[in-house]
Amino acid sequence: MTETVEVGRHEVSTPDEFFKMPEEYRSLASHLMLVHAEGELTGADDYTQVFYKMAPNAYEKLICCERAAEEIQHFELTAKVLSDINIDTHHMLSQHFTERPYYSNELVTGVRNWMERGIFSFLGESVVLEHLLEFKDCSYKPFAKIFEDQIIRDEHVHVAHGFRIIREASSNDESRAQAQQALDRLWPHILGLFGHEKSQRSRAYVKWGFRKTLNGELRENFKKKTIPKLAALGLTVPHHGTGVSA
Repeated sequence: MTETVEVGRHEVSTPDEFFKMPEEYRSLASHLMLVHAEGELTGADDYTQVFYKMAPNAYEKLICCERAAEEIQHFELTAKVLSDINIDTHHMLSQHFTERPYYSNELVTGVRNWMERGIFSFLGESVVLEHLLEFKDCSYKPFAKIFEDQIIRDEHVHVAHGFRIIREASSNDESRAQAQQALDRLWPHILGLFGHEKSQRSRAYVKWGFRKTLNGELRENFKKKTIPKLAALGLTVPHHGTGVSA
């Protein structure tokens, strides 16, 4: 049975209104936006420090650079929203991604080859997109606006890039087998990106209107959308449970 939490009906339109909200709301909003800001910078690092080195040709290297530039733009948009509520993020720009406390992405740094990069970008970025689609309707409207104006559009492009890599790989038996091997290894970790089903923070986000959907339901929505797309390419997801650690 799917757990439900009533979605909060709050609407906070300005920083002044933000400062009048209860401490729990302000703390959750600040945490959510800091995690997102770090995630965007780490995404740029992924493209330049991990994926770029694996790229098989100059065109794919160019694409990695373009994606990294978009991630930096997303950080800047988020940093402006945080600055307006007196949270400074300039220090993040000089951090190595291993130094960032909110956003640990060991999965990406563990990607071993270009095929796994395709699987991660198609599926991992799809997980990110599921969350961003929630944030575009969140109760803190200055944060919601950056997703509606730019970030979601860009994220669809990121997902499409990964899908293209896997679609091309699925055109022959040998490379399709490599794609299947990458999927087998990464699938449980991809599902783990949704977090724990019983996460209290997830419940609090829904309570205050930052999200509409709990982790478990969001994961199931993702699987319903993604598994048929993989099947159409001749790929099958492994049955390893949720892949979520406590």
